[in-house]
Amino acid sequence: MTTPAPTHADLAVWLAEAAQAVSVIVTARHDTAPSRSHLHPVLGPLTAGPQVITALASRLEDLLDARLPTTPATLFALASYASALGWLSESLAELTQAVDLLVVEAGLPDGATGTTPGEAAVFDLSAYSPQDRQAITALAAEAALPPGLYLQILGQALLASAEFTEACTEIIGALTEDAHRLLDESVSVVRLGGEGPDSLPTLVRSLLARMETVR
Repeated sequence: MTTPAPTHADLAVWLAEAAQAVSVIVTARHDTAPSRSHLHPVLGPLTAGPQVITALASRLEDLLDARLPTTPATLFALASYASALGWLSESLAELTQAVDLLVVEAGLPDGATGTTPGEAAVFDLSAYSPQDRQAITALAAEAALPPGLYLQILGQALLASAEFTEACTEIIGALTEDAHRLLDESVSVVRLGGEGPDSLPTLVRSLLARMETVR
């Protein structure tokens, strides 16, 4: 029995649901022990990310197993979804690697960054208010880190979190844009080739643009 072709609306909902799932990673929060407060910015994405990726990958496998008719719109939606899933997986892997390095850095003695012993602990807190200095010192003590190293790792964690959030935001926007394109009557016939780059899913076009920039 032939599987009925999903409508443009069905495919648009599928992409919109994927975008909503990715947004869960961005807003995820994780309770952080005082001894790990320097890693707080990345613990939410690290906790929610693998679960979301597993769910999205399982959904894609189910759809592929269903042997969906290879209509232009279906291929367009599959390409959009697969590109988003791949981009998300790569971004989470990069975040995980960054956090691994921070954990190692936090676990090594002073001088772990290649400086002389004790140098990593030297940090000018004079720019902070007395209340902020007290808070930083207390948080660093809870984490068993010198204030300078504590702030350094916290700053790197914030940067890693921001870069991952930026990637997720791009993925969410691309999935949403492609969902709208599927619903747009002007693209009632969606093609993956032969119609120029504008016919490709949003993240595919972004990837191609980046490849052109690197050349």
